Amino acid sequence: MSTITTFDSTVESLLDLLESIQECRTQLPDFQRGWVWDDERIRNLLISVSLSYPIGAVMMLQTGNPNVRFASRPIEGVDNVNQVEPERLILDGQQRLTALFQSLKLKAPVATRDKRDKAIKRFYYIDIDKMLDPNVDREETIVSVPEDRIIRGPGGRVVLDCSDLEKECEAGMLPVNLLFDPAGLLAWQTRYFSDSTKIAERSLKWQKLMTDVFPRFQQYQVPVIMLRKPTPKEAVCQVFENVNTGGRLSDRLRASYRHICGGRFQAEG
Repeated sequence: MSTITTFDSTVESLLDLLESIQECRTQLPDFQRGWVWDDERIRNLLISVSLSYPIGAVMMLQTGNPNVRFASRPIEGVDNVNQVEPERLILDGQQRLTALFQSLKLKAPVATRDKRDKAIKRFYYIDIDKMLDPNVDREETIVSVPEDRIIRGPGGRVVLDCSDLEKECEAGMLPVNLLFDPAGLLAWQTRYFSDSTKIAERSLKWQKLMTDVFPRFQQYQVPVIMLRKPTPKEAVCQVFENVNTGGRLSDRLRASYRHICGGRFQAEG
């Protein structure tokens, strides 16, 4: 009996992935759980990308199979005024892709949670001096900053102020949401070089950023497993079961499984 391969394994640039999400060509099955990642996990993910470390494969389903139809919705944070039919749906990797999309592509703060599960909003920055120093712990190179872009210490003392462009440049704190924004990055660079007393020093740092740091984000490749359009319904259901084990299934997801898979799915526990 011949074997029919129903999936492709490839790599896709992070930039292309994020742009497909922004354009709603890549969406989520509507029953997927919501955005839940906390601030520390987002920051650690950005650190991994800055080091060109792997962040794991994402799995998607090509749309258009009349036997496997899911209602869809954009990733949280996407402006979906112009609704379009998605070309693919994210089966596994929602949290990673949402974290990267919101932190790298949006100009608004990322709505996340702290260690105590309190709702917070954060912007993320590259500390230029620390990023370029090989002796600095990589954990210190990406900084999470509150919505007002000011970090305060005991008694309300200002520890770091990134509340405007001039203060960002003076502190050497580059917003990560400029890395895929050429016009915004150029404007930031222009202001960074505007202090004539520091232009030589900053030029050297910028050259190192362009050589050693920016490409790690801009050329980052993400492994993608794509279930092709002809994939049988039974195979899609089995894949969903495999990637949603460990008690991560909402009641809504369980109900959708039962409906789509003809009652074959049995919820765990």
